[in-house]
Amino acid sequence: MTDMKPVTIPGGTVMVADRGSGDPVLLVQTALTADELVPLAENLERGGHRVVLYHRRGYGASSPAGGAVTVVGDAEDCHELLSRIGLASTHVASTSYGAAVALELAARWPSRVRSLTLIEPPPVVAPSVVEEFAAANSTLLTSYRERGAPVALVEFLTLLMGVGWRATLERWLPGSVEQVTADAETFFGHDVPALIDWRFDDRDAARISCPVLYVGGSASGEWFAAVRQQVLSWFPDAEDVVVPDADHNLALTHVDQIALAVGRFIARQRSGRQP
Repeated sequence: MTDMKPVTIPGGTVMVADRGSGDPVLLVQTALTADELVPLAENLERGGHRVVLYHRRGYGASSPAGGAVTVVGDAEDCHELLSRIGLASTHVASTSYGAAVALELAARWPSRVRSLTLIEPPPVVAPSVVEEFAAANSTLLTSYRERGAPVALVEFLTLLMGVGWRATLERWLPGSVEQVTADAETFFGHDVPALIDWRFDDRDAARISCPVLYVGGSASGEWFAAVRQQVLSWFPDAEDVVVPDADHNLALTHVDQIALAVGRFIARQRSGRQP
């Protein structure tokens, strides 16, 4: 995004886009693809929402990550950001790593979060697949330590998206190849270890009191099928949206469907209507 402005938080600065008016929605930046939620932000703004989107430390022009990054630390940054921009409470949405941060924010500061939209949180929340997921990420980190971030990035995205990943990313989000290349060190050196070390269990989930919307893709595979079941077991009253033919890239590939689901979900919180 080109209209981001610096906001000072303890120990650093994060770049923030704060646009539109209406019900506020905070979109928490996920890992690697810093602008992955820009299309959703633009869609929600057109739908009459105030949308706040920011770059976490280590991404874009925000302060370097520095030290040991943790999901809890990212949630603390998020909490501080809300205070600095004067948002006492807001709807919160994110995907993957960002959804982990959103869960921590809602659990630690429940009064800050009016509603929580989780777009396929990471598989570390699902006991049945966490070991397999952690092993895959350990292999990824070995490649990074032995060959460096640029080589590990190519290996990782080729595995996920095929040899044409550059063209695919650019089609979905122009400029993203340059961005992920520049921020790869933060992803491998900070975010992946933080995710492997993160723990969130039944007791943490029980502290979340706001309405929850889960959004997933029908083609995302067994890891995220397990995540969906875990989230729905934590929040039995959650709304559940499965997007047909979508995989874990759904925030880019099926943004219109997601924006429609999120917009309707937020409207129901305002009106008190049930789905």
